[in-house]
Amino acid sequence: MAPMGIRLSPLGIGVFCLLGVGVLYHVYSGFLTGKFAAFFLGDGGAGQGQPVDLRELLAVSIRAAQLGGLEVKRVRETNSLNEKAKGKTREGAEDKMTRGDLLSNRKMYHLIKNAFPAVLVNTEEQVDADEESVPWVPNIPDEIKDIIKTSKEVAPESITVWIDPLDATYEYTENLINYITTMVCIAVNGKPIIGVIHKPFTSYTAWAMVDGGSNVKRRSSYNEKTPSFIVSRSHSGQVKEVTRQTFGNKTEIISAGGAGYKVLSLLDITENKQEIADVYIHVTFIKKWDICAGNALLNALGGHMTTLNGEEIIYTGSDGNEGGLLASIGMDHGALVEKLAEKLPTIQKTHK
Repeated sequence: MAPMGIRLSPLGIGVFCLLGVGVLYHVYSGFLTGKFAAFFLGDGGAGQGQPVDLRELLAVSIRAAQLGGLEVKRVRETNSLNEKAKGKTREGAEDKMTRGDLLSNRKMYHLIKNAFPAVLVNTEEQVDADEESVPWVPNIPDEIKDIIKTSKEVAPESITVWIDPLDATYEYTENLINYITTMVCIAVNGKPIIGVIHKPFTSYTAWAMVDGGSNVKRRSSYNEKTPSFIVSRSHSGQVKEVTRQTFGNKTEIISAGGAGYKVLSLLDITENKQEIADVYIHVTFIKKWDICAGNALLNALGGHMTTLNGEEIIYTGSDGNEGGLLASIGMDHGALVEKLAEKLPTIQKTHK
């Protein structure tokens, strides 16, 4: 008997080839949409589900604050503010927005999202729909490595980034440039871990990572007996009255712009030595992007930032903090909270 052979019809060959091409296309397209595509599209390994290196995120945050600061400075120096009113604050002051706010916001937001697309970014100003190419080449400067010796990775879904593209906008429109900062804060599971406060007009940047290190050193001494208090000059509410009623009529009170600046004043990082303070207090509603970076910075240096009744501020969910603000370093923070405790019912009733 002649050996049995297998005969393939032209139709069968065609179907087989089509199936093979389909399989190859499926595998190839899956490969492209996975890590291979992430590599060529600049994900840098920080895509959805990839752990985030906090040292690199600190480096990105510093760069973002500095890039935003360049926009803020350029707009102010060319006097091209295009100033607008967004509305009124709860204290009745005009809430302003400028071209500096918007351009800084765009640079800062897109750099962070391009570098770490999987992290949540909350920012003060609305981000335009068109993506801006603000590239990030993965790099951790030696300045950071020299202070923070080891890396720490966290899941991207645990991170919330808070951006303030221009703190003290009201003072910015008045050309009171000493008060102006750009800020980035990294909260992990709601706790402020990384804080960056940049001063655009002096090119100074303060940064810190909790349990990591900082390029800032705390002051050698604070006045616990008769502390000086720094308060808002444009969103003060009744803070001066509350402070003097609580800590004495002769209490020194300093009015200044910008939450970031006020935290720096606690650390003696200010050109005006008359604005160095021991305690920062705020009795009304305040946005979290205004305070998160300062909170992280103080925490990293052994200080505190809490609500008026001593509760930790959680940096997830709502973008506002309703409980007032008390910040100190080198002081008995608990004693300050206790002194305020008897005044809290009055404060809360007044500012509901």
